[in-house]
Amino acid sequence: MTMMLNKDAREDLMERGYSRRQIAEVAALVGAGVAASSLLGGAAQAQQQAARGVAGAVRIGSNECWTGPFPSGVDAAAKAAALGNWYDPDNYRGDLVKTVASVEGIPESHVMLWPGSGGPLVSTVAAFCSPTKGLVTADPTFESAWRTADYLKAPIAKAPQAPGAGHDVKAMLAANPNAGLYYICTPNNPTGTVTPLADIEWLLANKPKDSVLLVDEAYIHFSEAPSAAKLVAGRKDLVVMRTFSKLFGMAGVRLGLTFADPELQKRIMLFGPTAGGLSITAMACGNAVYPEAALIKARREEMIANREETIAWLTKKGIDVQTGSQANMFMMDWKKPAKDMQAAMLATPEKVQIGRNWPIWPTVSRVTVGSAEDMAKFRAAVEKVYTA
Repeated sequence: MTMMLNKDAREDLMERGYSRRQIAEVAALVGAGVAASSLLGGAAQAQQQAARGVAGAVRIGSNECWTGPFPSGVDAAAKAAALGNWYDPDNYRGDLVKTVASVEGIPESHVMLWPGSGGPLVSTVAAFCSPTKGLVTADPTFESAWRTADYLKAPIAKAPQAPGAGHDVKAMLAANPNAGLYYICTPNNPTGTVTPLADIEWLLANKPKDSVLLVDEAYIHFSEAPSAAKLVAGRKDLVVMRTFSKLFGMAGVRLGLTFADPELQKRIMLFGPTAGGLSITAMACGNAVYPEAALIKARREEMIANREETIAWLTKKGIDVQTGSQANMFMMDWKKPAKDMQAAMLATPEKVQIGRNWPIWPTVSRVTVGSAEDMAKFRAAVEKVYTA
């Protein structure tokens, strides 16, 4: 699908050096939204295919939560579904914005709702990158930003991330001191490591004044690390992104957030749809689960227990596991091609579907932390396929 960019969006792109043909390509990309992988090349399509659940498998490959939304969210979504004959039966959007702003301690004007987080990530890259203003990320990290920048023909710089560490923000700035967008994923996907808030503040203080920092906090609820959300008020160069797809167990419900100054939100919205694409069931569910602090803490602790038990077992078995993960994933080094081990795990009687590797570490697999039962089956499968 091609999105009809409005006059402001077209003029914005022309001012940043895009040709008419490139503007049409940008329109096609942002119109594709969360299905943008259809335009971003074979690697993106392969990633999407690999992330699909295999029937009957232990699904610990795509960083989904092992269980669904909290009961309060399920109940709220069911009640909203009963009113699905109306386009807007109540103030679902306003209620959710108010709840999120209250929990985060930020102005309601700084909260924007999205149908998932894939769309706003693509839109943010489109809003602040160009053929002359590039993207800077860590390596490895979530690749959607890379593929979007590549599609837009924007320069891409990657600062290698040391195993067990957060992003090297000084190396990121050195990689391109004049970038349009700096992207930090914390906790990082695939490593689960956190970039300290002090490092984020350093990058904000030292990056170009006309550039933007995007902090992707998709996994922040799995960690007790402080959020960058508290920094958005009073700044016009910071976007913090969230999703309900991870700890809240709502990957299929499609609900995401961006926190930023209203002027930045308006710029991002030029290149993608927002709450107009949200269902009332998604907003009702999100509004119910977001304040559930006790349940969030309990689910986080359950994940941590399952993660640490499995990592201890792998370490005892002599398998290297990268340290420092504060999310529902970890990186294990087979010391042999990770793609082969991924296939071998799926072929075991336990039928375990683990995650993939990143090119920078070809022998290292990302493993999602599932339920206690999931991880027991994972360990049983490793027993069958791993030899030192």
